[in-house]
Amino acid sequence: MPNALITGVTGQDGSYLAEFLLEKGYTVFGVVRRASTENFERIEHLRDRINLVQADLLDQLSLIEALEESEPNEVYNLAAQSFVPTSWKQPVLTAEFDAVGVTRLLEAIRTVDRRIRYYQASSSEMFGKVLEVPQRETTPFYPRSPYGVAKVYGHFITVNYRESYDLFACAGILFNHESPRRGKEFVTRKISDAVARIVEGVQDELVLGNINAERDWGFAGDYIRAMWLMLQQEEPSDYVVATGETHSVREFAQLAFDHVGLEWEKYVKTDPALHRPAEVDQLIGDPSRAHSTLGWRPEVDFPGLVRMMVDADRERVRRGE
Repeated sequence: MPNALITGVTGQDGSYLAEFLLEKGYTVFGVVRRASTENFERIEHLRDRINLVQADLLDQLSLIEALEESEPNEVYNLAAQSFVPTSWKQPVLTAEFDAVGVTRLLEAIRTVDRRIRYYQASSSEMFGKVLEVPQRETTPFYPRSPYGVAKVYGHFITVNYRESYDLFACAGILFNHESPRRGKEFVTRKISDAVARIVEGVQDELVLGNINAERDWGFAGDYIRAMWLMLQQEEPSDYVVATGETHSVREFAQLAFDHVGLEWEKYVKTDPALHRPAEVDQLIGDPSRAHSTLGWRPEVDFPGLVRMMVDADRERVRRGE
């Protein structure tokens, strides 16, 4: 059976990817950071089926040791400081994880085994102040946050190692992908959690920032299939992974409240303090290459994603979580 090593295994994407690879017959290793408190909520149901190894993107030697222990055929680098607003408060730390950390991992692969196939989690936030609509693999980057800037570095260092050392290294330029496992700090989960609490009578209102911002939202469980498909190709390359549709924060909120029979205008308030210092107004991807080359298409549509997240949060609220 092939071995796979996943950084960020405790996150949304890592948990879905671990499930997917286990179903494919992989032996799965997940990287976790040494910490006084550990959060395994998203992978608790997998703890007896995956192997956890301690390593850190800030520590070169630990990455080398993790590769030597797991002997992976494939490495999926999903670990990152991934919350855009935090990147303005902690720009240096964001760069350490999302830029220099990628270099450390690629250098560890180059040192240990150049046959390893590598996946880098790039981001639609790299497009930022978009120079082309929709955004595709050839669209120039214009990041509008420290997170986006760091991801551009991580993306191009992946390309550089592929071209310099003949590594099988791919970058997936993933547009926004959500699920019931999304952190509550992200606007989609903030909305679904608030709707659940409002309809269950434990919250009164929902405060949002820029409700006119538009994103290309898909289901995380669909997007991890694209990651795997990239590493099964004959040649390494980079792909935009998106739905090709754009929806506003306002529309997400409206659908979420409609799903539980409430009028969103009665409960949603906006606060300019929640706006980003440099806003990204609209992102929409062109997944044509992923369709034609990888044979990948999303299975969950936008309304289905909203309903899925609201229903899951209502169940959590009813359980008292």
